[in-house]
Amino acid sequence: MSVKASPNSENGTAVITGASSGIGKVYADRLAKRGYNLLLIARRGDRLSELAQQLRNDQGISAETLVADLGNPADVKKVADTIATDSRITMLVNNAGTSKSGPSVKVPLIEVDRQLDVNARALTHLSLAVLPGFKKRDRGTIINIGSVLSFYALPFTTTYSGTKGHVMLFTFGLQQEVADTNVFVQLVLPATTATEIWDISGVALKSLDAATIMTAEDCVDAALAGLDRRETVTLPSVEDPKLWAAFDDARVKLFAASQTGKPASRYGVGR
Repeated sequence: MSVKASPNSENGTAVITGASSGIGKVYADRLAKRGYNLLLIARRGDRLSELAQQLRNDQGISAETLVADLGNPADVKKVADTIATDSRITMLVNNAGTSKSGPSVKVPLIEVDRQLDVNARALTHLSLAVLPGFKKRDRGTIINIGSVLSFYALPFTTTYSGTKGHVMLFTFGLQQEVADTNVFVQLVLPATTATEIWDISGVALKSLDAATIMTAEDCVDAALAGLDRRETVTLPSVEDPKLWAAFDDARVKLFAASQTGKPASRYGVGR
């Protein structure tokens, strides 16, 4: 028997982009079970309405929908304006994403731009829309869904990896900005996850090693467990957390080593 939350839940409202399927849909289910009211955002209004009604019936929460294509600047502005002025919002899950795989010279520029718009620009604009209110109220959570391709690129993921690299570094910056507040920003870096993005990308999920594929349910449950642990970075599929710690430490040391006005001695200049 599920515990039903009041439509005036003290948890507030969680905004989830890309909520009509995959990771976003699972976040909607899990957050509703945690007592959050929801604002569900995606392009497919029929799916959103069906999901919202199901969650209202099953969990007793308030679930609103907003149909928007986050590859469209006008729709991004519509969403940003909506969430910027709603003080009920306490969480933003930036999950919406798209992908088109292939050699860079063969991916149409319209597909390149769409990845930049959905994966990077929309996530940035929406984060900046809620951040002032979160900081003013000293309460709020932003969850940015990146990818293991945030720190790695394959020959057929050049643009996608670039957009997810933006997500990673943008999130690092936000984390530093809110370090002395009660606002929390989590970066989630999934590996291969069974979602519809593979249909869009042009790579068949069945062509991949089944042992490397995580369900959307496991991915979100791990990410939320990481949130409960107050992990600033959660890698759902990585067993050894020391690997990330070593990577992050090397990144910080490399930056520190770069802070000199002299060329490195190996170049034989300026000495």
